[in-house]
Amino acid sequence: MPGTPTPGGPLSALGAVDRTTRREQILVKLRDAVSTGALAPGTHLAEIELSESLGVSRGTLREALRHLQQEGLLVSDTRGRLNVRVLTEREVREVFAVRSALEALACEVVCAREDRADVVRALRRQLELMADETSLPEMVNRDLEFHAMLCRASGNETLLQSWLHVSGLARAVITAAGVDAALANMAAQRHAPVVDLLERGDAEGVRRFLRSHMAEAAEQIVTRLGEHAQA
Repeated sequence: MPGTPTPGGPLSALGAVDRTTRREQILVKLRDAVSTGALAPGTHLAEIELSESLGVSRGTLREALRHLQQEGLLVSDTRGRLNVRVLTEREVREVFAVRSALEALACEVVCAREDRADVVRALRRQLELMADETSLPEMVNRDLEFHAMLCRASGNETLLQSWLHVSGLARAVITAAGVDAALANMAAQRHAPVVDLLERGDAEGVRRFLRSHMAEAAEQIVTRLGEHAQA
């Protein structure tokens, strides 16, 4: 029957949501599915099938899909169909380069703050959360929140909005190469030096570290993407 979820397919595996759920809950469910690979890169999102699988109206679903498209997690093909984004090596490197520049600027501002001790305490609490074992989607959320905290602490709204603009792509990049690579890149100990350098007010040191941190993560993901392509 047309519109019936394919048994065992990636869309039917999502499971239904309560009919009273709002767009935000659908967003979280779909975003998490992309983060975990339940909706793998390249997966076509058939609107009728997906709305029936989730148990929501097509109008409500469209709102969520538009939001995910704006975040960069979904893309439209030449026929206007939505698919889970397949990232290129160039896009991976570009996302990390932009994040590196934005977060380095944020850290430079934080280093000059007289109250940076408050920022450091908040970041250390976030590191503790990042060290706790939890679901992969939540680990991605905690990792991105750490970086968002850096940008918010700068007090530069333009900088923050620029970072938020690429955060959707950052989410896709984090998990693009698989769970193992994602867990390695999101490890709390990889982020701890940022906080230590901020505590010392070492703007140049944190700038160098972030450049290396982001470049290393990008190359790990690019390498894994190449391995997956060959496989």
